[in-house]
Amino acid sequence: MALAVQGTDERVARVRLADRLVSRPELGSVLGALAVFVFFSVLTDQFLSPMGVANWLDDSSTLGIMAVAVALLMIGGEFDLSAGVMTASTALVTAILATQLGWNTWLALLASLVFALGVGALNGWLVMRTGLPSFIVTLGTFLALQGLNLGVTRLVTGTVQVSGMRNADGYESAGYLFASTVDIGGTSFPISIVWWVLAAAVGSWVLMRTRFGNWIFAVGGAAPSARAVGVPVVRTKILLFMTTAFAAWLVGSINILRFTTVQANQGIGLEFQFIIAAVIGGCLLTGGFGSAIGAAIGALIFGMARQGIVFAQWDSDWFQLFLGIMLLAAVLVNNAFRRRAERVRK
Repeated sequence: MALAVQGTDERVARVRLADRLVSRPELGSVLGALAVFVFFSVLTDQFLSPMGVANWLDDSSTLGIMAVAVALLMIGGEFDLSAGVMTASTALVTAILATQLGWNTWLALLASLVFALGVGALNGWLVMRTGLPSFIVTLGTFLALQGLNLGVTRLVTGTVQVSGMRNADGYESAGYLFASTVDIGGTSFPISIVWWVLAAAVGSWVLMRTRFGNWIFAVGGAAPSARAVGVPVVRTKILLFMTTAFAAWLVGSINILRFTTVQANQGIGLEFQFIIAAVIGGCLLTGGFGSAIGAAIGALIFGMARQGIVFAQWDSDWFQLFLGIMLLAAVLVNNAFRRRAERVRK
């Protein structure tokens, strides 16, 4: 006669719904987004108007594209302080080639993509080859790109801006892909929102459904242990830096084709917004934990708060207070969720 089983094997025990939810990195950002949405919806009528929705989605979109890529890099245990200025660098390369040298817009976009991927690969290679913190390496890249942007732009145009993209060959077709609008109910929504949603979907799929996603979590959690079990640490981290550079190229392309002009000093300071959005979305500064969807939602919180403050006719300085509070709250919440998730897994 078989003996009765006194307990349940922990490997087949069912995890409670509450525990599964708390273990999700993006839970804090979802709750934060809901709170910000309700607050400004009640405070001002403009917030939920079609034009209001279009404004805060537009504000969130390019930030969201970068936040997703930065989140992947942060989960992998690294930072990229050159991401903000890279958006301007790629736009400048495209604009100079198309307007000053007469290149077709598509060829100029391809050249700026090669430039971006090259810088991203160099960042990753230097971090892995030298062992220096990515904070230091990419800070050097940030300064180099900033000087290059100003120096080359002034040398070529005599000013600190490049304009005239609308007259470049191939602008119409490229603009349709990167800078067109979609009319919904009489309100125009920029195509960058679609790119944002696509970036979040692809980033989440890579993290949760692919071997490369497992490698990202592994190298961010413990690179020596990951290397010991066969994870290609160097290749993974270089590809993550190239992913951030690709996202910067995409945002730079959207901006130059939409506004048809670019300033040499654009993008400075945006790298901190990308990191803050990723942290609000559930990423830990120590790596190994985070979510692409959460980063996209973190960018949504940015857009809703920034435009909500405008609609409420508050001084824009209050937005900086909001950022500081959200960042501190996100760090505390993320650490708490991380500890709870580890207990659930045990």
